[in-house]
Amino acid sequence: MERRVVITACSAITPIGYGKDDIVESLRKGKSGVKPLRDDGLLTERIHSKVFGTVDYPIEYGFARKDTKTMGPVAYYACKVAGDVLAESGLSQEFIRSGRLGVSFSSTHGSPTIQRNIYKTFFNKDKSKFSSIGAVDYLKSMVHTTAVNITRMFGITGRVVASSTACTTSSQSIGFAYEMVKFGMQDAMIAGGADEYDTTTVAVFDNLLACSVDYNDTPERTPRPFDSNRDGLVVGEGGAAVLLEEYEHARARGATILGEVIGFACNNNGGDLILPNLDGITATLQLALDAAKIQPDDVDFISAHATATKMGDVIESQAINEVYGNKPRVIGLKSYMGHTMGTCGAIELILSLYMMEQGFLAPTLNLEDVDERCAMLRHVREVTEIGTSTAAIQNFAFGGVNTCLIITDGRE
Repeated sequence: MERRVVITACSAITPIGYGKDDIVESLRKGKSGVKPLRDDGLLTERIHSKVFGTVDYPIEYGFARKDTKTMGPVAYYACKVAGDVLAESGLSQEFIRSGRLGVSFSSTHGSPTIQRNIYKTFFNKDKSKFSSIGAVDYLKSMVHTTAVNITRMFGITGRVVASSTACTTSSQSIGFAYEMVKFGMQDAMIAGGADEYDTTTVAVFDNLLACSVDYNDTPERTPRPFDSNRDGLVVGEGGAAVLLEEYEHARARGATILGEVIGFACNNNGGDLILPNLDGITATLQLALDAAKIQPDDVDFISAHATATKMGDVIESQAINEVYGNKPRVIGLKSYMGHTMGTCGAIELILSLYMMEQGFLAPTLNLEDVDERCAMLRHVREVTEIGTSTAAIQNFAFGGVNTCLIITDGRE
């Protein structure tokens, strides 16, 4: 039996703010969260890209010491947004611990900060340094550290899904959580992703010549999705979570419904692990519409993956045009904060919810001269006051993984 799945709480820590008010203000004012790359004393001098989507404001965590001993920076982000979601949701402690609430959450590669410290110690000629590696360092650094620290902190005993698929990590997490609730395996799921500030992530993409380098002195001018002068992605950080809940369960307890997930699709290109694939992406977009049982014209706007790489934006534009034509408006939200890696799908879904609730669409930042190969789309170039009710959130990852989530504003 298929069940409806609604969103009853959300929270995001992003380079443009923490919480709805700050984020909406940044979107309306065109405020960028891209800043100069901080010197780490190790890799920075070797990296060509000198920009990063940075969370540079203080966050009050208030975690108990017994909880933080297994947490690296990425788990702090994850547990903070998960705690926000539980507090906003109004779920009872009895339900949270009942086994009917699960967690679908991960990151791109756990905590690289902790991993770096472990490896530096291993390769130190002074063997006495080995004792500095703590018994819980693996728990801080492992790929599923976000998910299990959430379960530990809040006593959650339901299913755990920890999908780590680079740029589609949190969109897969939300999609798989949606399926868990839709098909009755859980009544609710905390879903999302997080990634922390670390230059090793920048170094990987920099080495692949995928990072922005032309705007090192003017960080706010990059990334530039769909722009003819784009020169690559900007790595970012953050955390985001949503609570997905079975519709009747949410109604029965009087929960506020923020939106509804009506479709999810995920496939793989089955070929090159780096280059985007038009056929694979196009198929994913169509599969999501089929799953949602709607037509292309029913979608009001698309949150594009739009990393500002040379070919990625072109291939995505072609896929959107093939499936949708130029009816839906298209926004590249990474223009505000860079590519927040495993967090991007969850952040972009939450920002889409905010825009639907507030009745506006934010423009793609730095889109000054649209690349003619991307010009067939209906790009949002300025703040547009308009009511919308249906959005598609698209994300594509190294490894050839493609995802699309379709959401509505949840109004009856």
